[in-house]
Amino acid sequence: MAGLSIRQLSKHYGETAVVKDVNLQASDGEFVVLLGPSGCGKTTTLRMIAGFVMPTAGSIHVGERDVTMLPPWKRRCGLVFQNYALFPHMTVVQNVAFGLQMQKVPKAEHGKRIADALAMVRLDGMDDRYPRQLSGGQQQRVAIARSLAVQPDILLLDEPLSNLDAKLRQDVRVEIRELQRRLGLTTVMVTHDQEEALTMADRMVVMSGGEVYQAGTQKELYETPANRFVAGFIGKASFLEGEFSSGGTFRSLGGLTVRCARDMPLGKGSVGLRAEHIVVGAAALSLENNYSGRVEYVGYMGSFYELRLRLNDADTLMAHIPNRGAIAEPRVGDEVSLGWTREVGMAYAD
Repeated sequence: MAGLSIRQLSKHYGETAVVKDVNLQASDGEFVVLLGPSGCGKTTTLRMIAGFVMPTAGSIHVGERDVTMLPPWKRRCGLVFQNYALFPHMTVVQNVAFGLQMQKVPKAEHGKRIADALAMVRLDGMDDRYPRQLSGGQQQRVAIARSLAVQPDILLLDEPLSNLDAKLRQDVRVEIRELQRRLGLTTVMVTHDQEEALTMADRMVVMSGGEVYQAGTQKELYETPANRFVAGFIGKASFLEGEFSSGGTFRSLGGLTVRCARDMPLGKGSVGLRAEHIVVGAAALSLENNYSGRVEYVGYMGSFYELRLRLNDADTLMAHIPNRGAIAEPRVGDEVSLGWTREVGMAYAD
């Protein structure tokens, strides 16, 4: 096992920079998730770690080894592709053995390594099955077994759950996380799905435009996002646009006066609010920031209702209110009181 160190990593295609001076550390045994929208550079970064894309600048270290210019088969990295990349004409055993052949592992070791890898992913007894005879989750585990059989220092996962249905995705992400913890294997995963990142990572790295916007634990990124992009990408947040004035006061485009927890530079900006931080009902009247609004949308989410609230012509907010069975069911058109404390507002200058 080994840690991973990426230093000033960049990739340019002509004049276009798709990855810009990325720095990243993954400790031995840590599960790091690269998260961001399509085209943010996360997959290119993963492929540079794997050796399938050569960087324009920067370095990649696995443990004490500088692997920046090494070919993929010399990096001791196991990569699980988004589409699994299983050979349809090969059995489970043959697919797992293929990785060992590429690594030129002596044939005498194949049997034990394959058996151990299949046992790790709970596929014992399926040696002679073909991919078409397996479920999507089982195919995913074959792809992981193939990567584990080569005994990698680093496991790399490229959108590993995107081809699974919603229920199976939940099950497989738990299996992957439990396996990673059991093996203590340093892992880097790429995803655009924030729920996957929040439930699987030890540490998250949010990227946009080829740059790292913020890295930290789930709690750090959710509760103290470094900028508006991170605040909007992690969790459910809506924003009021307007201007900051003295004394930590914000005036929205719709004319709301909002009290913030800290003074901000004078000028244009925004205040973001998590949906669960907005209080709806009579309790809102005692809060520092309280207003009236009209319900424009109601979504029943099981344990809570999701509401879109219009405060005026320019300002709308999303709110989550608990469904405890005792409250009246909200309806479109209802006039409601809503509010929040100044501490929960996320203030950002333009």
